[in-house]
Amino acid sequence: MPKRIAVVEDEAELAALIDYNLRRHGYEPHLFNGAKGLVKTLEQLKPDLVLLDVMLPEADGFEICRNIRQSSVLGRIPVLFLTARAEEVDRVLGLEIGGDDYMTKPFGLEELAARVRTVLRRTRPEVAEPVLSFADLVLDQDTYEVRRGSRLIELSPTEFRLLRYFMLHPGRVLTRAQLLDHVWDYDFGGSSTVVSTYVTYLRRKLATDGPDLIHTQRAVGYSLRLPRPGDPGDQATSGSFDEP
Repeated sequence: MPKRIAVVEDEAELAALIDYNLRRHGYEPHLFNGAKGLVKTLEQLKPDLVLLDVMLPEADGFEICRNIRQSSVLGRIPVLFLTARAEEVDRVLGLEIGGDDYMTKPFGLEELAARVRTVLRRTRPEVAEPVLSFADLVLDQDTYEVRRGSRLIELSPTEFRLLRYFMLHPGRVLTRAQLLDHVWDYDFGGSSTVVSTYVTYLRRKLATDGPDLIHTQRAVGYSLRLPRPGDPGDQATSGSFDEP
């Protein structure tokens, strides 16, 4: 079955070009030109991906994304922002509130198709082993549940993908560039702190019931491992640990 893609774009000419290009690549696009009743409509459609314009006439695309993330039906659906806002602060905000990728206008239609493929592949991974475990941490890729011991840990989609990548590479030091490539598939030119921000979020949620499992290798990156003698204390509350 072709992947259903909701295209929320109020520029009719651009929406038509996106529709044509997605169909040419084998997808099933559904076009929406406004925000009114959008979330309820998307809950009925259950798309595999939402392409979301940020600057809509009735609402801000960021607010729509927040509503999507709060929906019990749509909460795990990937969102790719399309916008004329090119400032880094907007890109970081879009990803921090749950967006999976961010493209600034004007963009190439072939690049858009490539981003769509990447986001769908990343958020719908085909893996042989659905359950990953490390120490007392368990991640179920089928149910999107994460537990530490007996406690269920609520993670955002981006936090889930970040933890999944750590658990696929336990003990390995991962650089910011690697995490951006494999968790976000997005290049901020090396100046973004979005990785540090999400590592902070993840550390705080995981460390509630036990020792910190995500450690910083100064000037290199981060690793998922058990504490070692001589490790500093709870890094999730310090002010400078996120600058590798």
